[in-house]
Order: sequence, then C-alpha cells, then structure tokens
Amino acid sequence: MSTTTLLVRQDNLATTRLSAAEDSALTEGQVRVRVDSFALTSNNITYAALGDMLNYWQFFPTSEPGWGIVPVWGFGTVTESMHPDVAVGERLYGYWPMGTQAVLSPHRANAAGFSDGAPHRAGLHAVYNHYLRTSTDPLYRTDNEDVQALLRPLFITSWLIDDFLEDQQFFGAQRMLLSSASSKTAYGTAFQLAQREGIEVIGLTSPGNVAFCESLGCYDRVVTYDALESQIDGATPSVYIDFAGSVGLRQRIHAHFTGLSYSCSVGASHVQDLGGAGQLPGPRPMMFFAPAQVKKRHTDWGAQGLNDRLVAAWNQFSAAVQTASNPWLVVQHHTGPEATQALFAAVLAGSGDPHAGHIATMLPG
Repeated sequence: MSTTTLLVRQDNLATTRLSAAEDSALTEGQVRVRVDSFALTSNNITYAALGDMLNYWQFFPTSEPGWGIVPVWGFGTVTESMHPDVAVGERLYGYWPMGTQAVLSPHRANAAGFSDGAPHRAGLHAVYNHYLRTSTDPLYRTDNEDVQALLRPLFITSWLIDDFLEDQQFFGAQRMLLSSASSKTAYGTAFQLAQREGIEVIGLTSPGNVAFCESLGCYDRVVTYDALESQIDGATPSVYIDFAGSVGLRQRIHAHFTGLSYSCSVGASHVQDLGGAGQLPGPRPMMFFAPAQVKKRHTDWGAQGLNDRLVAAWNQFSAAVQTASNPWLVVQHHTGPEATQALFAAVLAGSGDPHAGHIATMLPG
C-alpha cells in the first residue's frame, strides 16, 4: 500500500504537489489510520501561514526541505494496530495530515482516546496531539460529522476567545470589532459574544459578504472595511479581534480607534497582507493561543467542568448553524487527491461563498 499526501511549499503556499510513498511496516505500539474526511477552511490557511511561528509544520514533518504538510481536523478509521489498547475499526476524531493515511504512536490511552506519543510531537501542544474515540466522545453524533469537522475546532477557539475576554472583563470595553466577520471562527465568536449583556458586536467584512453576515443574527452591526472610519466612532472603548491578519487593516484600526483597549490577533485569512505590525498607536497586538486558555480553565474548573461547558455551548451553536429555515453552512464534498489540491488553492485564494463548508478526502472516489 502507498500513502498519498498533499505537500505545500512553506515559503510559497500557492505551490503544491501530490506525493505518493510506499507504506513502511508498523513497529510495536503504532497504529495506522485511514484519513476518511477532513474540513478545509481558512483556519488551515492560518496553520500554514503561521507554520514556522507556531510550529504547525512540525506535526507531520516531511523528508523534503522546504515542503510541509498542512494539518487538518476530521475523522479517521484504524486499519492496522500494533497497540493493545487501540482496535482495528475504531473511529477517531482529531488532527490529521492532508493525506490518505497517518501513523500514530498512542500513549496514555483511556476510554476517551489517546495522545500521539511520537517523539517529534513531544514538545507540541497536547490539544493538537489528542485523538478522541467517537464511541465515547460527548460531542460526537453520527448524523453531523461534516459539521463537527468544519466547525468544532473553530468553535472551541471562538468559545475560548469569548471566555478569555469575559475573564478579563472585556478590558473595560463595551464594543467588540471582529474582522473577517464571515469566517467561521469569527461568527462563532460573535455567537458567543452576542449572549453577553452590554456588549456591542460589530462585524467588519467586504461588501460581498455583508448580506451573509447580517443574516446570521449575531452581529449588532456589519460594516464594510472601506467604511469603518466613517461609520464607527473611534473614541468608544473597543476591543479589536483580528481574524484577517491584514497589516493594512490593523494599522487603520489602531489609527482610528483611539479608545482601543485591547488588540487580539487570532487568524491570518488575508495571507497576501501578512507581516509585522511595525509601530502602531494604542495597545500592542497580542496573539491569542487557544491552548493557553484551555490550560487555565482546566486548572480553574477541572476537565469535567470545562468539558460540560463546552458541550453545552457546542450543542447550542451547532443547532443554530443547522436551522432548516436559514442554514449558516452548506456542506460541499471534494473527493480525491486532485480535487483536494484544487480546493486548497481555492481556499488559499479566499474565493467562494461564505455559506460553503468544504469537506475533502484524499481517498479516491
């Protein structure tokens, strides 16, 4: 058997190629997992754009210098096992290479799942190294795997951003400004913020996405990027939550909003406009790293307390997203290596309908 993988040039994300390699035999303690399906969103572009800074390239290293594998969230099935606590046929949710298969080295296995104990992942964050058995996963439902793959990792980040801001008393601000307002992580955050008393949630987006953002019902106002200075006063205490990563937009925000109390960098969907912020007026932009807030709340609430809160919030959000009269998400499937390669290029280019949720498989149809 062979494994097909999508390789991406780390210094030029638009350059990709498909690579096939013969499978090596498993060693004691390893398992082989068929990667059945995964989501491909602007979140994965962020992983690639920040791959060096946040070590995302290290999860699934290649033997070819300069080429990387972008991690994705989705579902896989164990096809071969040399581990006593992981059975062939088990279905897993977790972090996969963009390929047809993955080899994992389970350790600390329990009823809920296990971590990958491969040596190259030892220094990487536990959140990304953990694999959940769908048979015991409280968030799992067989009838909405696609929605889970698309929104679950993004929503957990959204929920943690809202939780972090509330934990900090919103830095004394009553207004939250969210760029890339049509992106899934942004509207998940807006969904949570909209439930807070006394907080105004403003979505910033391009003209073509205004109607979509307004249809969601979780933004108090939606303003186009070109109109933000004329339509939003700058003196009101505000927090900027940056899902775009656009340097130009960040400079405009910091210049106009003299009342800016906190600047939170989350994503990098505008990869053509990334870079250092340089000298900015107002607060220094701070990168939000979701695992750090997970660790804090794990300490505050314990694993069960954190899990219970997340499950309740996820159930509420996923129900809203799938409302029959106004679905926020329409799933599109892409089958095979070439289709996945084309989809990556399209998502990288930022093209497409914000309603669309893309699920891919590298497995042939």
